[in-house]
Amino acid sequence: METGSAAPITEVSRLCKRFGTVTALDSLSFRVCRGEILGILGPNGAGKTTAIHCMLGLVTPSGGSIRIMGLDIARHRRQILQRVNFSSAYTALPANLTVYENLVVFARLYGRKDAREEIARLLELFEIEDSAGRLTGSLSSGQQTRLNLCKAFLNDPEILFLDEPTASLDPDIAAKVRTRLHELQLERGITTIYTSHNMREVEEMCDRVIFLAKGRIVMQGSPAAIIAQSKSRSLEDLFIVIARNGHLYEAVDDREAEPCGSE
Repeated sequence: METGSAAPITEVSRLCKRFGTVTALDSLSFRVCRGEILGILGPNGAGKTTAIHCMLGLVTPSGGSIRIMGLDIARHRRQILQRVNFSSAYTALPANLTVYENLVVFARLYGRKDAREEIARLLELFEIEDSAGRLTGSLSSGQQTRLNLCKAFLNDPEILFLDEPTASLDPDIAAKVRTRLHELQLERGITTIYTSHNMREVEEMCDRVIFLAKGRIVMQGSPAAIIAQSKSRSLEDLFIVIARNGHLYEAVDDREAEPCGSE
């Protein structure tokens, strides 16, 4: 898809994070264009979750900077978070509230005026309207994942962080969810930062991907471009090589972070 403005909506510059003697992020730099779906990929421990948590202001970096919608996350976290949202297959909402009650609570936190109508629309969109009156704790993992996605769209986010959004879904529901995510992205012009271990899904969903290993970028570009560049048969084959070796080529220099509007 074509990205909108040439100005990036998110800029990560020389981001570092150390946990004791462990370096989780090592001078990481990249940009996210408005309206694009960027995949952040890599094996376990590559730094994907740490990078997202830094961008959400949940983890304080050891160095570097993050600007989202032109604002520094360190100084304007609350203002930024009003305009973004997050969903993960591994995050549970309060189990003792019903599905509908959970969404009402979040709608109020977000200041949503037409909460009743929007909740009904999202429940239908993600096909869990029949579970609206059920306790959240009684839902299957797949139903809880879809409830999290409903929550994530309640504040009309400009930027959406999706962590393994289809990990607990069966193939049929996962395909439907990907379709719904594409529809909502086009309808609302949402910028999406996406992590997944499903490489076929990444090829379908993402405009551009960055591969991390040991906290650094080792490859970046459109899925088709990096498959061609690496002479791999697929993203999955490339992922396996990086996971086993920790690299494919030398890590991309910070100055080579792709600008918005580049091919």
